[in-house]
Amino acid sequence: SQNDFIREWLPWRTEYLNVILEGEQLAKGGICEQCCQAEGSIRCMSCTGVHAWCGPCAVKAHRNLPFHKVQRWNGTHYQATSLMDLGFLWHVGHGGGPCPQAQENPNPEESGYVSGEGPPNYRRSSRSQMTIVHTEGIFTHEVSWCSCPGSDPIDLHLSLLRERLFPASISKPKTAFTFEVLNHFLIDALECKTSAMSFYQKLKRFTNNAFPDRVPDRYRELMRVSRLWRDLKHRKWFGFGHDTELDPGEGGLALFCPACPQPGINLPPDWKARYDSNTVTRQYVIDGNFTAQHMKMNKPEMDVSLSDGKGYMVSEIPYQSHLQQSVDNKERSTCSNHRAINAANINKSNLRSTGIGATACARHGCFVPHSVVDFQKGERYMNTDYSICNALSYHSENITTALVIYDVGCQWSVNFRSRVKSSSSLFLPSGLEIIPAVGKFHLAAHKLSCFPRYSLNFVKGAGHLDGEILETLWAPFNKISPTARSMTQAHRQEVYDDHMRDSNWKKLVGIVPSLLKKYKTSNKCLEDMNQAYEQLNAVLDPNKVARWELDAVKAEADRGEALDIYLQEVKTSEKRQRLSSRIEKFHSTGQAFLKGLEIDGAFIPQDDPAFCAQEDQEKEDGEFWEDDDTVLEAPDEEVQELASELMSIWMPSSIGAAKLMEIGLHDLLKEEMELRIGQANDCLDQLRTDLGSKAMLYRQNFRTANSTREGTRTKKEIQKVVVRINKHVRSYQRARKAILRLDLNDNIGEKFKEIQPEDLGVSKEVTEENRFGQGVSKMAWFWMVDGEQNLLNGDSGGLMEECE
Repeated sequence: SQNDFIREWLPWRTEYLNVILEGEQLAKGGICEQCCQAEGSIRCMSCTGVHAWCGPCAVKAHRNLPFHKVQRWNGTHYQATSLMDLGFLWHVGHGGGPCPQAQENPNPEESGYVSGEGPPNYRRSSRSQMTIVHTEGIFTHEVSWCSCPGSDPIDLHLSLLRERLFPASISKPKTAFTFEVLNHFLIDALECKTSAMSFYQKLKRFTNNAFPDRVPDRYRELMRVSRLWRDLKHRKWFGFGHDTELDPGEGGLALFCPACPQPGINLPPDWKARYDSNTVTRQYVIDGNFTAQHMKMNKPEMDVSLSDGKGYMVSEIPYQSHLQQSVDNKERSTCSNHRAINAANINKSNLRSTGIGATACARHGCFVPHSVVDFQKGERYMNTDYSICNALSYHSENITTALVIYDVGCQWSVNFRSRVKSSSSLFLPSGLEIIPAVGKFHLAAHKLSCFPRYSLNFVKGAGHLDGEILETLWAPFNKISPTARSMTQAHRQEVYDDHMRDSNWKKLVGIVPSLLKKYKTSNKCLEDMNQAYEQLNAVLDPNKVARWELDAVKAEADRGEALDIYLQEVKTSEKRQRLSSRIEKFHSTGQAFLKGLEIDGAFIPQDDPAFCAQEDQEKEDGEFWEDDDTVLEAPDEEVQELASELMSIWMPSSIGAAKLMEIGLHDLLKEEMELRIGQANDCLDQLRTDLGSKAMLYRQNFRTANSTREGTRTKKEIQKVVVRINKHVRSYQRARKAILRLDLNDNIGEKFKEIQPEDLGVSKEVTEENRFGQGVSKMAWFWMVDGEQNLLNGDSGGLMEECE
């Protein structure tokens, strides 16, 4: 572990410190290792190993290493200096060597040449001092420019570019950034969410940690140059560097999902004949992020855009034109009140944008190019319609089905096509069928009627999908939102495009292991659920199963109200009363055979405290005797007699099957076995009945309670049912233990399994229809044993008939 490595290092701490301190002494005895004559007072902190040079030798050794940090020995310690102070001259052009045409100047005294570097008659007019920003810090160098015929002082910025230095200005550049530091900044911004200010402050401390204020401030230049560098890199990566006449177009500088179907990109030419429509389906999820705000600009007309609409955010001018033409119709909601979405940031008068809305592929979480929009006043349909229409039109030729998952999909989908038809800026591919749905997390806040109509559970081809993947993508964006909040509109758009592109890139490079992992998990879940499905089918009426399958196919084709067959509710008051009377009749019949107390019409088992204590002791010591060869001794007559109600009644199972067979009591064993099996089946039947009653109390009474009084009354009724459930479980467990002691071959014992506490909860299909993990949930084992065949089929008036 990490602690083990640290403990291993602790004895060496002092030795490590001594070695580090030894490195601070004068190196090589103070003799130059190059000429072996002059004083070796110069060392380099960037070179590997320990070196000692004189000034001219240090400059010569670093001819092609201008960004190394050097120090000079001052008699007591090393002190920071620079290569320029040692006489380093940076020749731009000619491979780092001096320009041969620089010898034209006949006056050597005007050359300003230092330390013997370069030709003797170098022209002073071709030299200038520049600030260069590198990953190691900020450096100042004397630069010698090329003086060859045809060289133009106007092209000095191009000469720097050929040296892998990005100039901060076109005319008379005084500052340049190395390609390496620009790449570092872009990766830091993407991976660490580092702002330009923090990055430059780091460079200043690298340069002079004691007095960072003495370092030249090039923060504004970094902000500007990083935008230009980002734009050039993207145009190079997407193939627009070789053909400068070709414009990237909308979304031309963006990546999309490699696994989602895209005709002409990742589908074969005969994909229509090879795959069915459920396989080649676009699956999108749309969501808003109200953390990604944007403040109003003082002079928006001065803003310059480098890639408007070329990435993931939509083009500004067409989008604003769409907003001006659209009418904000406040449609009356037929579902839950979702005012929280529409009221978000509604009073932020200083904001140009209250957030952003994006569309991504629902299965892999890749942002769709040219589909991210700004919100102006909450999450209005005019914003989301524009995003969805752009996403549906992106590389979707001849795809006929699209699944759109939206938090308020039940309301958004009602008039979506009419809004598209009435708008001149919204377009949909012809013949496209849109299936609206709601993510599983947000569906819980909707009305119950939305569950079957907009749940992903009832959309063929949706697969194991939750529809909430955009929520996970917003988390890293929330870290850059404070920085982007005060940027210009164009700069903010470029930053968001870059982070979305990077998010898609990481999805792309990890898509193979991700799909492989999901494939293995899905195969395992499919195997388990098929087994559970077959077990359930085995105890159901085949005729009803066939009818249910036909109803499911019809509902899938018709959708809408046809999907209401999946609503788990008792549809008429007549059926509710009939079912309630059956349950009451069942309990009244049971009370005639069992002794107990009836309080407020509820049957409570007669559990005397002394008997409960005795029962607990039996559970600790073992309720039954061990099946061994111990000889039973006659009880001592002098032992004080116990009260009859505290005495245990010996049954054949108390002795065990082996003893019974040994003494020839086969008939007793068989008789108790039949009785115990009947007892266990009766307990399971009663348990299922009470669990159904508990579920109905939750759905019909507790969840629809309109007052605290009504809810409290329902809770008391549920508690009474729980008492009965616990009694059935205790009785079943005793019967099961007896069966296990009486079954020599363990055949019957395999049928009667132990009941776990989690098996007694209310079915999640009743209380949490929209929960996660529905694809792998199973029914408790006692719902699928042979004993309840008649109860499930309804041949004896069971519960299944009422819940169809």
